[in-house]
Amino acid sequence: MLSWVVTFLIIALVAGLLGFGGIAGASIEIAKIVFFIAIVLFVISALVGLARGGRTNI
Repeated sequence: MLSWVVTFLIIALVAGLLGFGGIAGASIEIAKIVFFIAIVLFVISALVGLARGGRTNI
């Protein structure tokens, strides 16, 4: 699940750079959505990792 979080985070950053740079106006909304999805997935994976109590295999 951590790989999905990293993937969504990278997509959000790229979409944000394109949108905030003025290249594509629609990508601002996409960046916001993908960014919040990445944050939610990160929090969920962090909570699951803490609940398991074990070490993660990176």
